[in-house]
Amino acid sequence: MSRINSNIPSLIAQANLSRNNSELQLRLERLSTGLRINRGADDPAGLIITERIRSDLNGIEQAMRNVERASAVIATTESGLAEVGDLLTSIRALMVESANTGANSEEERAANQLQIDSAIDSITRISNTATFGGLKLLNGSLDYTLSGVDTSEISRAKVNNASLINVDSLEVEVDVLASAQTGGLYYNGGTTPPGVLLSSITLEIAGPDGVEVLTFQSGVSLSSVVAGVNKLSAIIGVEASLINGDVNSGIVFQSAEYGSSSFVSVRRLGGPDPADDAWQTLRFNDTDEYPDTSGGFPWGSLIDATRDKGRDVSALINGNLATGKGLNVSVNSQSLGVELLLAESFATDPTATNSTFNVTGGGALFQLGPDITAQQQLSVGIGSVAASTLGGVLDSGTLHYLSSIKSGGANSIEASVQRGDFTLASDVVQSAIDDITILRGRLGSIERNGLQTNIRSLQASYENLTASNSVIRDSDFALETSKLTRAQILASSGTTVLQLANQQSQQVLQLLG
Repeated sequence: MSRINSNIPSLIAQANLSRNNSELQLRLERLSTGLRINRGADDPAGLIITERIRSDLNGIEQAMRNVERASAVIATTESGLAEVGDLLTSIRALMVESANTGANSEEERAANQLQIDSAIDSITRISNTATFGGLKLLNGSLDYTLSGVDTSEISRAKVNNASLINVDSLEVEVDVLASAQTGGLYYNGGTTPPGVLLSSITLEIAGPDGVEVLTFQSGVSLSSVVAGVNKLSAIIGVEASLINGDVNSGIVFQSAEYGSSSFVSVRRLGGPDPADDAWQTLRFNDTDEYPDTSGGFPWGSLIDATRDKGRDVSALINGNLATGKGLNVSVNSQSLGVELLLAESFATDPTATNSTFNVTGGGALFQLGPDITAQQQLSVGIGSVAASTLGGVLDSGTLHYLSSIKSGGANSIEASVQRGDFTLASDVVQSAIDDITILRGRLGSIERNGLQTNIRSLQASYENLTASNSVIRDSDFALETSKLTRAQILASSGTTVLQLANQQSQQVLQLLG
């Protein structure tokens, strides 16, 4: 049967040719772009996942650049700190030289003071001028700002890191669990007569700084014993005082400092047996707490001993058990890293009301990951290294900073000579050196364990994500060229078939002949 109004074979050939041409165009497009997915219709699910991967790749690329920038900032900061450290070591050497007063003149000490003054001015100048791209590094601009610090409870607060994401301020609460203690030994001066030594006595008194032997004659007042021990306090690190300020109550020997690294040892050399009435045994409380002697000396609660060590303060900071060292407590977590020097009255009173203050801002925040979350950020506080902030040695309730050793300061060479003691000045300089070295170590740890490991991790993630993205999105040229060849053959044959289908309709003319 022949019909000319509807050429079905031609329609079939046209449809197949159209599909073959579309296939040919698809293969040519993939080969020309190198991509298997050029539009959503190519692979809807594949497009979604590859777009997410591309977003991740862009974030990782920027994160790696961020890490490199952060590393450069830390390296620049540390170079400034290294110079400050060199100046501090030279100051310490000058102070040690000046302490040798028997071998140097007043003019030499004055010259040393001039060098110290110049070095301190240089330290402050470095603090003010160390910059990175206009960003001040060592003048305190990158330190955290605090509010509400009660100096009667917390003598010094240093925040190393704090997470302030989605909060205006971070409250820090300090709760003393167990009091800081000095080592303590107690001597009852006897009852007949009270307040004096009943016999001659030779004592070996030792502390964390040294040991001395003192001899006292029979009948000497306990006040004289206290005065004799305290004259050597700076040498041995042990202090003595009358119990309740009453010569008839006895003596307490205490380490000058708080903490487990301090101790006091008092031993009688020779003489009567300790059980003899002429000698009352030194004793300390078996709970390691100081006894209440206001109502008389509670000998029943004490045990025999000749040595006692101090105890570090124990405290909670925002519910986390802090590490205690003497009067210092510290905690280090991702959300908060803080070092606190507690006031003596607060650190020795577990019943005191909790102390609170707020971290209101500041610090240096480094974005180290592709996502803006607290887990992929690093915060660090870099305090000022000006002379007025370095050191911070607590003595008699007063903090002494590096600036105090300049001319006219409380710990200058002249003031130390007049006092006959360079110990406090030396402690201030050593504390300043520790401040710098600890900060350098902390920044070095961040660079080594935080930045360098992070960039290696990012590089590995970038490689793996790039490979995954390529598998899904990129063209397989071997496959595409083979399919291109097939599409070309089918398109050519489809054109030929369409031509034949159109020629079939012309055969009807033969019937009219």
